[in-house]
Amino acid sequence: MTAPSSAENVLLAPLAAVDAADLARLRDRLAAQAASEDVLDVAFRTVDSPVGPLLLAATPEGLVRVAYAREDHERVLADLAARISPRVLRAPARLDRAVRELEEYFAGHRQAFDLPLDLRLIKGFRRVVITHLPEIGYGSTASYTALAAAAGNPRAVRAAGTACATNPLPIVVPCHRVVRSDGGLGQYLGGTEVKHALLVLEGALA
Repeated sequence: MTAPSSAENVLLAPLAAVDAADLARLRDRLAAQAASEDVLDVAFRTVDSPVGPLLLAATPEGLVRVAYAREDHERVLADLAARISPRVLRAPARLDRAVRELEEYFAGHRQAFDLPLDLRLIKGFRRVVITHLPEIGYGSTASYTALAAAAGNPRAVRAAGTACATNPLPIVVPCHRVVRSDGGLGQYLGGTEVKHALLVLEGALA
């Protein structure tokens, strides 16, 4: 099989562009059709942010996942397919509101998110902990010890830390505002440098 000539490459280039555009339109039509026929259980898209590309995923109940690139977006999607439904489809329009609120947050114009959330990925005490995180105000921090106490079990400091470390909705549900009692940042799903950047953005750190 011979390679395309330079002339053929010139002719094929516009065709490739058209094919890519057609593919994008087809994908959007499939997403719309899946939603209208109620066969789309998890919609997702990726968005660039000051802390790297984020994967956003939502069910009809609300935003169910925010994932950093270091979590491996493909692995996250596979996990969503296994734990929620295999009917996972890229449907950017379904995440427009989440993208808008994230953009407002990173621009310094939003201090709290107003999104419907689907917390089905969180169980037991971890879910109790996660529901208390929004009580830590913008520009503030709380210790893991204080968080455990707020969740009703002051001795469960390690469990509170685990809940933060496995929070499926970072940024939106602000586990980055939880720090160590000695003032150290502690670990973070997105990396300590991202945790530091978010706290600086909010004015909690200089």
